[in-house]
Amino acid sequence: MKTFEGSMVALATPFKNGALDEAAYRDLILYQLDGGTEGLVPMGTTGEAVTMSAEERARAVKLAVEVAKGKVPVIAGAGSNNTAEAIESVKRVRELGADAALVVTPYYNKPTQAGLWEHYRAIAKANPGFPLVPYNVPSRTGGDLLPETCARLCELKEVVAVKEATANMARAVDIVEKCGDRLTLLSGDDFTVLPFIACGGKGVISVSANVAPRMMADLVRASRAGDWKRALALQVKLNPLHRLLFAETSPSPVKWALHLMGRFGPEIRLPLVPLTEPNAQKLKDELKRLDLLAGA
Repeated sequence: MKTFEGSMVALATPFKNGALDEAAYRDLILYQLDGGTEGLVPMGTTGEAVTMSAEERARAVKLAVEVAKGKVPVIAGAGSNNTAEAIESVKRVRELGADAALVVTPYYNKPTQAGLWEHYRAIAKANPGFPLVPYNVPSRTGGDLLPETCARLCELKEVVAVKEATANMARAVDIVEKCGDRLTLLSGDDFTVLPFIACGGKGVISVSANVAPRMMADLVRASRAGDWKRALALQVKLNPLHRLLFAETSPSPVKWALHLMGRFGPEIRLPLVPLTEPNAQKLKDELKRLDLLAGA
């Protein structure tokens, strides 16, 4: 079974004339591989999976698997607030060749901790032996996967990691306390990569890595190596970029950044809209500061 650690990217999805821009998508993945990214995560929040059809999502996952060629793992988004649908989505990404499934906690219907346990247990039972990565992002889902439930999930061999996007270091320590090395703890928050890893995390699933894969990879590696001085310098250097990439609802800012870099067009699907002024100009200025517009 592959390990899921290091600097991983929550891939943005390029659209052109209302359809998946396959050429630009391939190029973005190659940019990630060249930049030291250690894992690809298509069809998550950043990938706009919720406004894509099942056929489009399947094609995006298949392309990621094809371009990765086994060099790095592909953890495909396959969550739903409908357990039966999540089961089928996980089966689908498994068939497409993904190495694992990222399964967000059910949103809107706000299950209890017992409901969350039963949700993941049902998915694991229906997909025996296939790695699952629960994704906890209370700011978007309205629910919270608590450390006690993470500990219970350790009973499921399929659950190999958890993406924790609360930016709460005490929470990270609580999960390590209860789960030890049984679950790989992954950050879902670019602002706190260094302290998260210091608290027991093994990597990040990053939005900013779409734009700055090399810097994010260097930050994660320095943090994991205990090179705190270098890691802090990189965390501080990237901080203005993180702020701008979340100045409006993600992924609008990161898609605009990639557009400015010449990687693909500015299309984003409603109800999200392109990044607005003055944030668009501030983002352009920051990309210049980081030398990320060179050659674009």
